[in-house]
Amino acid sequence: MANEERTESATPKRREKERDKGNIAKSQDFTSSLMLTLGVGLLYALSNSILENIQSLLYQTFTHLDPNDINELNPMGIFIPYAQVTGKILLPFLFLLCVGAALILRLQTGALFAKEALKPNFERLSPGNMVKMLLKKFNFFEPKTMMELVKSLAKLAVVGLVGFNVINKRKGDLFATIGMDVNTSFMVVGSVIIELIVNICIILLIIGIADKKFQDYQYEKSIKMTKQEVKDEWKNLEGDPKIKSKVRAFQMQIMQQKMMSSVKESDVVVVNPTHYAVAIKYDPENTPVPQVLAKGVDFIAFKIREIAKNNNIPIVENKPLAQSLYKLVPIGGIIPQELYVAVAEVLRFVYSAKGK
Repeated sequence: MANEERTESATPKRREKERDKGNIAKSQDFTSSLMLTLGVGLLYALSNSILENIQSLLYQTFTHLDPNDINELNPMGIFIPYAQVTGKILLPFLFLLCVGAALILRLQTGALFAKEALKPNFERLSPGNMVKMLLKKFNFFEPKTMMELVKSLAKLAVVGLVGFNVINKRKGDLFATIGMDVNTSFMVVGSVIIELIVNICIILLIIGIADKKFQDYQYEKSIKMTKQEVKDEWKNLEGDPKIKSKVRAFQMQIMQQKMMSSVKESDVVVVNPTHYAVAIKYDPENTPVPQVLAKGVDFIAFKIREIAKNNNIPIVENKPLAQSLYKLVPIGGIIPQELYVAVAEVLRFVYSAKGK
């Protein structure tokens, strides 16, 4: 049993337990690539505003800065305009970056609230465990650490190749800037830098998506279950058959007790004479059609007859009617149309005997 292979996909219950522990499929490379792309995109979108603020600050510095304006009592006052402009540049960028980071995290993890992960675990804070965790983290022979190191080196190599390819492709443009005016040179170098950054973002996104797929595969593999675990879980969800049978028996007992108590309210009990017994009540004020209050076979039929005798309820022997009522009418149900005449004759006989 202990060596049974985990071949079954995780059940919804197992997935929910893993999420409560904070164990989910997540890729740091995927998150980092999206964050980098978002940051570059925000810088591009806000570039005009950033440049305007910087130009305004430089103009203010070189045209209005006067040493005589520096107050000895408040020497930091000179830095207030710089702080204001820096705030105008950074606050929108950081706000949008935080919103984007929250959306990226939600995209990867969903609505995650790891209840078990929030519980304090003081064992982890013990010196022995902390030393073990540090040794494991910096142990380059640890399979997971080696894998991360190989991935990092591979990413560095790929990014380096992409950067070299872009610069090599644009080296003619870069060499041509020699002797050009400053504005033209800046435009060429800027276009090369933009192309370089865009290509790096694209390759990092591709690496991130590939790593996300790999992490999803690893996660699904790690939470697979054995056939016995799946059976046990379904057994727990559906309930133990022994317990369920006891619950059903208890429910039947309660229903029978309730049914037996309603026999006292019936007008007549139809029997066949020993195997079947059906208690009928007719209350024109509440139900226009007679209804069956109780029914049973063998021992239950015997108990119904016994209660009827103890409460002076008439017992009428009618084998075909008793069998039909037992088979066709549920407890609490009304008499079907095809049995109206037969039931009416029984009730007329009972009422005439009582002088009603």
